[in-house]
Amino acid sequence: MRYRIRGDGMEGGTWTQERVEQLIELWEGGVTTAEIGRRIGVTKNAVIGKVHRIGLVPRVVIERPPQRRNVFDFNGLICMWPIGHPGDEDFHFCGTPPVDGKPYCAKHAGQAYIRPKEGKPEAA
Repeated sequence: MRYRIRGDGMEGGTWTQERVEQLIELWEGGVTTAEIGRRIGVTKNAVIGKVHRIGLVPRVVIERPPQRRNVFDFNGLICMWPIGHPGDEDFHFCGTPPVDGKPYCAKHAGQAYIRPKEGKPEAA
């Protein structure tokens, strides 16, 4: 059986029975709407609309992922040492308490601020 929904975010606008079954399984497994959309290949809003149309029981996600910080959120309360690549989904900042007056914790400040070796001739 195929469901044809106009403007649901899917290529060609069709929800196959297989996709609907996958949606139901993921929904009942507690997967977020955004992640369901990524796995099925639709938008988060398409997932929400389909869930509503087929009458799945609304749910409340109790456990939220930790809030990610970015460099624009810097307020001096956490170490801003980047972990991973900015394009990666799991990119984040260290988050431990920083050294006074620095944006990094003691470990990362030691890596970021390298003192020049004494006795090295200066470049001309």
